[in-house]
Amino acid sequence: MAMSTTVTERPLDRHHELGAFLRARRESTVPESVGYTSGSSRRTPGLRREEVAVLAGVGVTWYTWLEQGRPVNASEQVLSAIARALLLDELETAHLFVLAGVVRRADDVREQCRALSPAVQVVIDQLDPLPALVLNGRYDILAVNDAYCRLVDQDVPAIADGDRNWLYLALTDPHWRTTLVDWRTHLDACAAQLRVSMAEHLGDPLWTQQLTRLLDASPEFEQAWSRHEVRRPEEPVKRFFNPRIGVIELRSTSWWVAPRHGTRLISYTPVDEAGRAALATLTAPAVAVR
Repeated sequence: MAMSTTVTERPLDRHHELGAFLRARRESTVPESVGYTSGSSRRTPGLRREEVAVLAGVGVTWYTWLEQGRPVNASEQVLSAIARALLLDELETAHLFVLAGVVRRADDVREQCRALSPAVQVVIDQLDPLPALVLNGRYDILAVNDAYCRLVDQDVPAIADGDRNWLYLALTDPHWRTTLVDWRTHLDACAAQLRVSMAEHLGDPLWTQQLTRLLDASPEFEQAWSRHEVRRPEEPVKRFFNPRIGVIELRSTSWWVAPRHGTRLISYTPVDEAGRAALATLTAPAVAVR
């Protein structure tokens, strides 16, 4: 026998969800925070629709239709203006664009994708002497600890922001390639994993720009990308070369920091006693040879 329910179920409609979201944010916006005053004449909390329209520079009728869930189209510029008028934070702004079905420009989402809680840096610093870094889904290096810099024998934070991408460095930087003993094998795996991540960001200008740059930078990457392979993130044993200790084998372990952006913390642990001793050597100050 079918079970009865008192809840009326209906599929979510993007336009109605957008309207409900805007209405809720408008009603929760304190008038004084955007230059208006609260008074006894206000029958409802928050801002009036016409006030939002004035702040965003759009027509009152058009904004009303947007809140009513009518199938009207909003441009990127208008959505950004509405987000500013309602004092939306980064997550709320991103949600607004998703509901409106509009892709934000690379410049608008760059900081969001690269943003990292200061607490994450504290965590990876505490992992020293274990090397650790944080990558997002595009392989941008968002953070490293000193142990990782010692391992790769490079001041990673000093690398130009636009070039501080693990995959781009593996393709273009001779020093980075020397550090990664099996970089060619890693390249195939990274290309396959990047393809999985990018499937959720097709049409995103930031991801498209990054892919174009990688393809232009390396015939090896272009070849790997053309195979259309897909893989899940792996936790293999990786070999690094360091001028002080030679080749060291370390096992990588991923901890997901922000799954929506594919951001993960990767730590490296030695596989044997020789590896532990090698990391200890890197921690000790180098002795100058006379």
